[in-house]
Amino acid sequence: MGIMVTRHRHTESEIAAKLATADGMAAQGVLHRDIAKLLGISVMTYHRWRKARGATVRPKPRLPADAGWAEIANDREEIGQIRELKIENSRLRRLVTDLLLEKLELEESLRGISRSPARFDHGQHAAAARQVAQK
Repeated sequence: MGIMVTRHRHTESEIAAKLATADGMAAQGVLHRDIAKLLGISVMTYHRWRKARGATVRPKPRLPADAGWAEIANDREEIGQIRELKIENSRLRRLVTDLLLEKLELEESLRGISRSPARFDHGQHAAAARQVAQK
């Protein structure tokens, strides 16, 4: 059978001290499960204590006042770079799809299954090429 662990009832002062410690760790970005482990309690107990105390939301870290505008400028710059990368990514995906279509046409012509360009169904092969390109 499993090992029986004796239950320990914490006093109000112990709970307050552990929650104060936990608040400090949460402000540093420590995960709840790690906080509970370090305090020697379960995650459920930690959440129950926080709920009973009324601390339902983890405090968000605040930026220093002098870093405000610089951070906003950097965020906008990163957003612009991400937007450009997304556009380039979609362009490259279309390019790969076109190349795969060309490859399929060449393979079929080499096998002697060539069709006339007017009757060639790009729709069927385009779907297959897009699936390959997305992998």
